[in-house]
Amino acid sequence: MKFGPASPRDAIGGVTVHTLRQGPLVLKKGTTIGPAEVEALTRAGIKDVVVVRMEEGDVSEDVAAASIALAVGGEGIHVERAFTGRANLFAARPGVLVIDRAAVDRINNIDEAITFATLAAFKPVVEGEMVGTVKIIPFGVEGSLRDAAVKAAGHDVLKIAPYVIKRVGIVSTLLPGLSSKVIDKTLRVTAERLAPAGAGIIAERRVQHEERALSAAIKELLCLGAELVIVFGASAIADRRDVIPAAVTGIGGEIEHFGMPVDPGNLLLIARAGGVPVLGAPGCARSPVENGFDWVLMRLLAGIKVTRSELMGMGVGGLLMEIVTRPQPRAKPEIEGNNVAAIVLAAGRSTRMGGPNKLLAELDGKKLVRIATEQALASKASEVIVVTGHQTELVEQALEGLKVKFVRNPDFAGGIASSVKSGIAAVPETCDGAVVCLGDMPLIDAGLIDRLIDGFAPDRGNLIVVPVSEGRRGNPVLWSRRFFRELMTLDGDVGARHLIARHAEAVAEVPVDGESAFLDIDTPQALEAARRG
Repeated sequence: MKFGPASPRDAIGGVTVHTLRQGPLVLKKGTTIGPAEVEALTRAGIKDVVVVRMEEGDVSEDVAAASIALAVGGEGIHVERAFTGRANLFAARPGVLVIDRAAVDRINNIDEAITFATLAAFKPVVEGEMVGTVKIIPFGVEGSLRDAAVKAAGHDVLKIAPYVIKRVGIVSTLLPGLSSKVIDKTLRVTAERLAPAGAGIIAERRVQHEERALSAAIKELLCLGAELVIVFGASAIADRRDVIPAAVTGIGGEIEHFGMPVDPGNLLLIARAGGVPVLGAPGCARSPVENGFDWVLMRLLAGIKVTRSELMGMGVGGLLMEIVTRPQPRAKPEIEGNNVAAIVLAAGRSTRMGGPNKLLAELDGKKLVRIATEQALASKASEVIVVTGHQTELVEQALEGLKVKFVRNPDFAGGIASSVKSGIAAVPETCDGAVVCLGDMPLIDAGLIDRLIDGFAPDRGNLIVVPVSEGRRGNPVLWSRRFFRELMTLDGDVGARHLIARHAEAVAEVPVDGESAFLDIDTPQALEAARRG
């Protein structure tokens, strides 16, 4: 292939390398020069144009790209028509992308003019998803290079392994302290994981975290026709002789591998019983966030056996995004979760009251803000922070004599978000979390705050604790320090409810009776009703 400048007349038959713009002339890259182009270039005063010309034995970029793409595309792969030297490959069906890595490397090492890129090996893909692309860098290549690339491809360099497992059985083991709601959420998350593969949960069993009961449950699911059994343990697997692996071997199964260099996902167990794969799920599998469990699950659903060497090869790239429900390093497990500050929001303008500051209104001879603050002080909270703004001096006077830390919010008129941020910013670094209380909720007592603090258990993934009554979530809400950064992004008159929804797997609910977690004094009518009640 010849490359270089030529006069317009000598460039006939060549292909432009760059887009030319001069006056009204626009000659796009890749244009084949003919008599009309020569006339336009001459009229524009252009004396030289950079072109490429094919020589004997050369093939054009599109022909080369198409030939190589067709050679690498295997079962379940659709090759799109080549254009501008690029041929894209797409999944023709849902499944797991299987790649011959050695063949990809062979093709890319033939010549710098030929490039072949793919998605990551074993990535779950949907029909129509782009999985690879062949790009020829110059406008053409020697035919011998194209032929070498086709030969290097071999067979099925890229293929889609279709999902073959459709019937999944689930066993959840039980220990005191494990809420049924956690198991319910785990089942929902698992069903969502299985859905893209067309698989579903045919049955689920909940048994005590004990070898005999678990063995019976696994055996029952196998008899029901489960093609894969997943066990979610109430306690993480600590050893090949632990309850879950012992239950599998107890019914004649075998342990294929325990552990993987993917974090989250280290404590994964792969076993087989009666020819059916059994997965001992790590704790992170309860979260919808991608973790090592996903990497193995989707391969198994596609009927791909996961070998020990493949598992051990997952270490590079195996450090995944942090999952909020994972326990922190064991630096101070004896105190984590116990040191919680209380924040009382008392900066609002009480616009719905029609004038008076509701926080200074009295109920049973005591101002509302003092009632809320005294209850926070009487709780297990290690420190009480009061955020002021509107009528700061009067609010501070109402709390005279109380051992609290005052924080002024200069942006209180902008809405509750600014007050939350002011309070969070004032929480001491020694605190593991903060319970955000509203100064206009007089029925919140120290007992409820204590129950929220008691429910805060980072080691079990309970990082956001909310009071609930008949399915309604109320206030106050306790937040782990892990969410402080997100709380500091709040804006306007919108609270943090959307963050609770975003991190549903981290939420622990504390049941409450009555209206204590819902009654706030916003209007004169509400105040009068509270006085009568």
